[in-house]
Amino acid sequence: MKILGFIIQKEFKQIFRNKGMLPIIFIMPFIQLIILSNAATFDIKNIKFSYIDNDHTSFSRALINKFEASKYFHVLTDFPSEQLANSAMLNGDVDIILEIPNHFERDLQKEKHINLRVTINAIDGAAAGVESVYINQIIKSYNKDIGLKLMQPNDLQITALNIETIPSFWYNKTLNYKTFMVPGILVLLVTMITLFLSGMNIVREKEIGTLEQINVTPIKKSQFIIGKLFPFWVIGLGLLSIGLLIAKVLFDVPIIGNLALMYLYTSIYILVILGIGLFISNFTETQQQAMFISWFFMVIFILMSGLFTPIESMPKWAQMITEFNPIKYFVQVMRMVMLKGSGINDILPQLSKTILFAFIMNGLAIWSYKKTN
Repeated sequence: MKILGFIIQKEFKQIFRNKGMLPIIFIMPFIQLIILSNAATFDIKNIKFSYIDNDHTSFSRALINKFEASKYFHVLTDFPSEQLANSAMLNGDVDIILEIPNHFERDLQKEKHINLRVTINAIDGAAAGVESVYINQIIKSYNKDIGLKLMQPNDLQITALNIETIPSFWYNKTLNYKTFMVPGILVLLVTMITLFLSGMNIVREKEIGTLEQINVTPIKKSQFIIGKLFPFWVIGLGLLSIGLLIAKVLFDVPIIGNLALMYLYTSIYILVILGIGLFISNFTETQQQAMFISWFFMVIFILMSGLFTPIESMPKWAQMITEFNPIKYFVQVMRMVMLKGSGINDILPQLSKTILFAFIMNGLAIWSYKKTN
């Protein structure tokens, strides 16, 4: 234990003496957390909206006013013809074109039914889908308002069957997208920092030649590996602590669950990431190589973790691959514990798989590390 203590002490000193590493550990993650939490959102605002009003009546003006009053749409201009509107969309000047047909008011009054043509720039399919939902909500609201105006006196005697749904939003009552994204981004930062630093730290020993000197000392392989990785395990938990504080203070993300359970899972999860970092470092000779390989796997893990896109929407083969993605389970656990208040029985499937990954990855890392006495 005394030897192990000296190694850990030496590693902490080495980390804090490295002026290039300190900003990566203590400044960059939290700047990223603040920026990404505000930038990574599916809420689409300032949608460039234009229209072609072929009717020019109070009814058509009321519809345009609905879009002008929405916080999501930025009504730019009206076009006198469809050709000019399409040309503007081709140039990227507008995202949506609403065409109001001739005799819009007259047909509504007579037939109580009319079709509107809406053209949406769908290069970004996800954004187009969200924009379509916004448009439908506004049209629905307009239908309700205009229906009252068109109601005849005789219609007041007829009571129509009206079924109304009253949604109850659990776990995110305000539908704030930051509440959904902040726990996932915190997972991303803890993972990236611990993976990159642990892998690069050991490779750095190779580059400066000190690893060969350590290998010929009486220090045991287990002492060296634990001493090397333990500081980054502590740093990972420290990053989680400060990240949770930022999430609560700056973004008002609810933390309903047990913090001790969150730290228990995170402490095991970090062992998985440290094992991956050590495994990568055993097969690389420079920090640049370690960085490139770590980033290669990190991109795959992130995109297939359910952080930005639902796993259920992926192809079946991709969903099978995600079963071997440790980030997926950490994202799930963070959201379950923070937002739902889940207990240990609820996260037991994720916890058991993470423990298994920890044994496998650290076992492979220790097996692949070569030490000569």
